[in-house]
Amino acid sequence: MRPSPNHAVNDMPATDSGSGHVRLRLDISYDGTEFAGWAPQAGQRTVAGVIEETLSTVFREPVRLVTAGRTDTGVHATGQVAHVDVPSAALRFVYPRTPRPDDPEFLPLVRRLARFLPADVRVRQIVRAAPGFDARFSALRRHYEYRLSLAPYGVEPQQARFITPWSRPLNLEAMTAASQELLGLQDFAAFCRFREGATTIRDLQRLEWQRSGDLVTAHVTADAFCWNMVRSLVGALLAVGEGRREAGWIAGLLAADSRSSEYAAAPARGLTLVSVDYPPDDQLASRIAVTRDLRTLD
Repeated sequence: MRPSPNHAVNDMPATDSGSGHVRLRLDISYDGTEFAGWAPQAGQRTVAGVIEETLSTVFREPVRLVTAGRTDTGVHATGQVAHVDVPSAALRFVYPRTPRPDDPEFLPLVRRLARFLPADVRVRQIVRAAPGFDARFSALRRHYEYRLSLAPYGVEPQQARFITPWSRPLNLEAMTAASQELLGLQDFAAFCRFREGATTIRDLQRLEWQRSGDLVTAHVTADAFCWNMVRSLVGALLAVGEGRREAGWIAGLLAADSRSSEYAAAPARGLTLVSVDYPPDDQLASRIAVTRDLRTLD
């Protein structure tokens, strides 16, 4: 999903809160089915667009979210993280009355957003961010899960928005063997849709498959992901699992310098961002410097 030209993505880390601003960390979950992804786009319903509009109404100031990972159209999250810088003076609109002494600091804001936000997106927690915290650039790694159902009837109706039905048998041993070839610091250009100026070098730290009954789950962890990367990895591995490709074919894709047309990306509905890891507070600022370093394979 390309960012709208009316809402340019700022790739510079946000400065520490100051000059009358407070930086807040938001932990967010959403059902991505009816969203055109995370990033605001003109004329589209997006997760960030909905939350920013609601926060701007509450604070009576325009605000912008910075997120750990811009999920694509139809992708879900149970552990998305974002931050927002809010004028200190605007916080008075959050506290129409004195909060109870035992309440967490921003519990009134969480409750207020619960009333105003649509049912398919929730801000689960809000805290004052530690000095140096940046939701995107301070992150150590992102964890995704991709879920498939091999049940002959497909997916239970209550789970149909979050699990992809798969009617063909899968060889999980072959998929596991192929997955091992992808681990480590690699150039994943063959698994990333093109984005001008973006690197495709990533450190893939986990790619495991588990089966419980008819449910198959891929656990995918990396320091960061490029556009469409998780669904592309899963789609390529499904081709191996179905026997349409040999396990060694995967390693060969890593030599490509652009997105491969030899496989189809897995459908969005099965993918969920489940959590984001951050270093201890005293290492947040140094992590930003590491993240912004230009990565190479040398």
